[in-house]
Amino acid sequence: MNISFENETKEKIEELPILKKLIKYAVKYMKLNDVEFNVIFVNNDKIHELNKTYRNIDRETDVITFRLADYEDVTFNDVSILGDIYISIDKAHSQSIEYGHSYLRELSFLMVHGFLHLLGYDHMNKEDEKEMFKLQEEILDSYGIKR
Repeated sequence: MNISFENETKEKIEELPILKKLIKYAVKYMKLNDVEFNVIFVNNDKIHELNKTYRNIDRETDVITFRLADYEDVTFNDVSILGDIYISIDKAHSQSIEYGHSYLRELSFLMVHGFLHLLGYDHMNKEDEKEMFKLQEEILDSYGIKR
């Protein structure tokens, strides 16, 4: 398992050690071993640019996932390369206030949400949304990140 974390912002992310442990837990929870992906923290300007360029949506968002399996199966030495998760720390800050929970909870939610997208989960219809959100909550709750 190789998970890379990059912080493209000037803000220090003190929650990073917990987030690293959580994502490793999520990988094991999903019964995966040989995976590789990136978690990249950006600001609203960068995520807005990504959203506009790749999704044709002209506004910032909280998390964007680029799943390599949407384009091709990328396996190298029996390791599945999943893709990239971009998280806006600006949106994480504002949403943690809006939803009345901690910044850690919001970052954790966004990271697990993005991870599940890398695995092919989606929420384009009610049935898929219910399945994905239930799984997110199971992972977060069982790790101890509660609302």
